[in-house]
Amino acid sequence: MTGSPDLPADEARADAFEQLVSDALDELPDDIAQLMSNVAVTVEDEPPPGARLLGLYHGIPLGRRGPYYAGVLPDKITIYSGPLVRMARGDAERLRRQVRRTVFHEIAHHFGISDERLVEIDRY
Repeated sequence: MTGSPDLPADEARADAFEQLVSDALDELPDDIAQLMSNVAVTVEDEPPPGARLLGLYHGIPLGRRGPYYAGVLPDKITIYSGPLVRMARGDAERLRRQVRRTVFHEIAHHFGISDERLVEIDRY
């Protein structure tokens, strides 16, 4: 028998989760996607100990970048698979929706939109 060996179950799950994140990014409207600048989106298993997070934006929002913003490391959006998978309780569609919501939420922070504003506009 030829071909590549099967991926271990945990590696296959990680790949499937990363695909959900990629799919969410692909769903961004073109005008929003084109405005994203100097930001990397990553997936990690769990948030830092004691932190109850689904995702985290770390960086300088676009609206706060001044004329001297250059040569800096990319902002980072981290999506935490563990909490999202547990929230979905085995429901693939629920997981897809929550990953999409979390990715969009963290991208909003990249654009400088606060949690408070997201609540105001009913997008939290």
